[in-house]
Amino acid sequence: MLEIAVLGLLSESPMHGYELRKRLASLLGAFRAFSYGSLYPTLRRLSEAGWISEESPLDATSATSRSRRGKRVYQLTAEGKEHLADLLAEVGPDAFDDEGFGARLAFFAQTRSEIRLQILEGRRRRVEEQRDGMKSALGRTGERVDRYTRVLHEHGLESVDREVRWLTELIEHERSDAGNGTDN
Repeated sequence: MLEIAVLGLLSESPMHGYELRKRLASLLGAFRAFSYGSLYPTLRRLSEAGWISEESPLDATSATSRSRRGKRVYQLTAEGKEHLADLLAEVGPDAFDDEGFGARLAFFAQTRSEIRLQILEGRRRRVEEQRDGMKSALGRTGERVDRYTRVLHEHGLESVDREVRWLTELIEHERSDAGNGTDN
């Protein structure tokens, strides 16, 4: 998930670590808590794989890429662009879970329409399964739980129902766009 997010953000523009941290926090904040301690090891791994390059302060030719502390600027390589496209084209269970779905959704504009549709449908199935489990659990507990616990469970169920409706709308729009020959 973090790999997709980092590569996706760097595909938009090169940036230094602090800027990347801020953008990741704002991007992923809605989907999950982001650990800053995981960013720099991820950047190092992506660099070692050849998917991103680092421009050290000594290599910087632009005054805008330097600061008093000499921040490293990271940018996507050609291999990184290919790797990001491969990651965004993968449709598997991790694309449907909370973290994977959120990161992929953030970069849907870079994802092919048929892949977006598969991910949306997979996520909806996952959420519908969750909803069915919640309904079943709520039915089993019945009056054995206090009213506050029951209301909390009902609130969770309403949230899941809202997500199913939202996903259904996204799927309908995606199908409609595909039928019209548009890809956004």
